[in-house]
Amino acid sequence: MLVFETTLGNIEIELFEKEAPISAENFLAYVDDGFYDGVIFHRVMNGFMIQGGGFEPGMKQKKTKSPIKNEAANGLKNKRGTLSMARTDVVDSATAQFFINLVDNDFLDHAGKSNYGYAVFAEVKSGMDVVDKIAKVSTTNRAGHQNVPAADVVITKAYRKK
Repeated sequence: MLVFETTLGNIEIELFEKEAPISAENFLAYVDDGFYDGVIFHRVMNGFMIQGGGFEPGMKQKKTKSPIKNEAANGLKNKRGTLSMARTDVVDSATAQFFINLVDNDFLDHAGKSNYGYAVFAEVKSGMDVVDKIAKVSTTNRAGHQNVPAADVVITKAYRKK
C-alpha cells in the first residue's frame, strides 16, 4: 500500500504488482526515490481524470528515468479509481506521470494495435473523496498547458505504508 499526502487530504493506493509488474516497479522506484514529494496535479479534468507526477509548482518539469514498456494489454480496465500510466502518442513512452480515472474511461483500454491504450497499474483503496475534491478545483491555462489547477494541488509526500 502507498500513501499520497496531498494538500487536500490523503490517498491510499494499492499496486497491481502481478498484473502490471513493470509499471508497479517503476512507480515504486519513483516513490522510494522521493520523486513525487512536492509534485503537483498539473492536469485536472472533472468527469474524466486527474493527472500528476511530472511537474513541480510553477509548472517546472522534473527530469525522469527512461520510458517503460506499456502494459495496457494486461486485461485491467480504466475504471473509476484506477491509476494508469500517462504517456505521449508513442505507445512505450510512460515515465513518471500517472492519472487517476474519475469515471469508467473504456476508450482508454487496450483495444489492439490501433488503440493500444493506457496501462492500469493500481487503484485507490481509500481517499476517493480527496480525488473527487481535486477534480472540482478551478483550472486555468498555464505555461502552455490547459486544465492546470489555478491553485496548486501538491503531493507533499508519497511513501510505502508500513
